[in-house]
Amino acid sequence: MDRFALMQCYVRAVETGSFSAVARELGTSQPTVSKNIAHLEEHLGVRLLHRSTRKMSLTSEGESFYAECRRILDSVAEAESNARGQQAAAGLLRICCPPALARHRVMPLIKPFVEQNPGIRIDLQFSHRDPDLIEEGIDVAFRIGDMKDSSYRARLVAHYALCCAASPDYLRQYGTPQQPADLVQHNCIVLATSRAGPLWTFGNEVVRPQGNLRVDSHEGLRSAALSGLGIVIAPTWLFADELHDGRLDCLLEAWPIAAMPVHLIYPAKRFLPTRTRAFIDFVVDAFLHDPCLNGEAVAEMGLEPCVKALRTAAL
Repeated sequence: MDRFALMQCYVRAVETGSFSAVARELGTSQPTVSKNIAHLEEHLGVRLLHRSTRKMSLTSEGESFYAECRRILDSVAEAESNARGQQAAAGLLRICCPPALARHRVMPLIKPFVEQNPGIRIDLQFSHRDPDLIEEGIDVAFRIGDMKDSSYRARLVAHYALCCAASPDYLRQYGTPQQPADLVQHNCIVLATSRAGPLWTFGNEVVRPQGNLRVDSHEGLRSAALSGLGIVIAPTWLFADELHDGRLDCLLEAWPIAAMPVHLIYPAKRFLPTRTRAFIDFVVDAFLHDPCLNGEAVAEMGLEPCVKALRTAAL
């Protein structure tokens, strides 16, 4: 039994979600792929996949085994490429990113990246959670905020400014807060991060916002602010156009909010796959020239306190 071939068959079955698709790739039949997976499960003495006529799902053992198989196959492919002197990035690149950042800043990069690297296939996961990169076979993940987990390598790729904002309609009806303490008299829309609720920090001043709406995504904050439902704090890149054209107003500019760092994290391997290095370098360059991630856009909007906070955090 060629265990290496069985591992390849298993990995592609997981990644495609279809025995038929794997059979077409390998030039064999669907029953043969099914038998190969069964042989692998028999050899290991565990069930890797739950199979039905409609879908296929991984067992917990299957998830762990998939991650290890991916690591082994990637290492072999990297070794073969290096031996041949081939440095072109290729293979499946699995990326995890918070949804709003993925939609507004990462998705626009995918097309030019794959055009430069046609041998790479992308699996982009939109997720708020911090994945276990090893267990889940994630090559690289975006993480917003300060890094606390030293088990991964991390590369700082951006800082972005936060802005307290509301629509002109809301402000005409309820007035404009002049200082952070005034926010307790306003309807504040917050992220549903905890039962205790968030704290909004403006320099040395801290406010516990109150309001009649909580949302679980930055997209929800954006929609709520544009609908005139209340005041939000969110990344400037989330509504840069709206701040620029006046559909939203930035508030409390004399009290800048600390900027947020963005890191790319990846497993602390000795050898980083070429495709992962290529993606990281591409993102670093793209974010460097993204005005919403280096302070230029907020400067153009006249949000100088946000720019100051951004530059201070980036030092």
